[in-house]
Amino acid sequence: MTDPSGETVQERHDGVIVVTINRPDARNAINTAVTRGLEAALDEAETDETVRAVVITGAGERAFCSGMDLKEFVTNGARGVFTVNGFAGITGRHHPKPIIAAVNGAAFAGGLEIMLACDLVIAAEHASFGIPEVKRGLVAGAGGVIRLPRRIPLAVALELGLTGGSIGAERAHALGLVNRVVPAAEVVPVALALAREIAANAPLAVAITKQLMVDAVWLTEEQAWARNRELTVVANRSEDALEGARAFAEKRTPVWKGR
Repeated sequence: MTDPSGETVQERHDGVIVVTINRPDARNAINTAVTRGLEAALDEAETDETVRAVVITGAGERAFCSGMDLKEFVTNGARGVFTVNGFAGITGRHHPKPIIAAVNGAAFAGGLEIMLACDLVIAAEHASFGIPEVKRGLVAGAGGVIRLPRRIPLAVALELGLTGGSIGAERAHALGLVNRVVPAAEVVPVALALAREIAANAPLAVAITKQLMVDAVWLTEEQAWARNRELTVVANRSEDALEGARAFAEKRTPVWKGR
C-alpha cells in the first residue's frame, strides 16, 4: 500500500506493518505528505487487532531520515510536520504496539528523534546518528534533548547535542542506543524477523510489558511497583494467559485473542 503522494510506502507481513519513508533523493526528509502517511500507518496499526508490531525504515541506503525538510520549513514553517502526535506523527505518541526502527543510513535531527520514539533499533553497519540542530540555529525539540540523555550517558548526549556531531553504528551499539548492527542488506529482514518474533507472543502481554518497562524509566520505584500490580493482574487474568497454559500442557502453538 502506498499513500497518494507516494512518499510513504506501507507493506504487510504476517501481522507486521513495514512503513518506508520514500524520499531517497531528499535523504528521506520529513514533509507534510510523509507526516500524514506515517501517522496514518501508525493509526491503522493501533486500531487493527491483526497488527502486532510496526517496522519503520527509509528508502535507499544513504539515510534513514535526515529530519525536517528545511526547504518546506522555509516556505511553510513547521506546522505541516507536527500533529497532535508530535513530529512526523510519532514523536509525541505512546503507541501500544512495539515499533522497530530499521536504520538503513543516517539518522539525523528529526530522524534520530523518530528513531528515539521507537522501541527497538536495528542499524546498518554504515548508519550514523546525531542531532545537528544547533548548527542551524534550532533545538532538537521533538524528543532529542529529552530522550537521548535517557538512552546514553549524559556526557555523550551533551557532546552530540552541543557540537552537532555524530557517532557511527558500532559506537551507538556500544552505548546501548541500538540493539543490533547488521550489514545494510539485512537491516529490514532482521527488523522484520524481530517483529515477527514479538508478534508470535500474546498481544495483551506484549502491550502491558512494553507499557510497564517504558513507564519504569519515568516513575519512582514506589510508583512503578503500584503500576506493576495494577497491570500484571490484567494480563494474568486474561483469556490469553489461560490459553498459554493450555497450549503448553497440550504441546501446541497458542491461539491468541488479545484479551
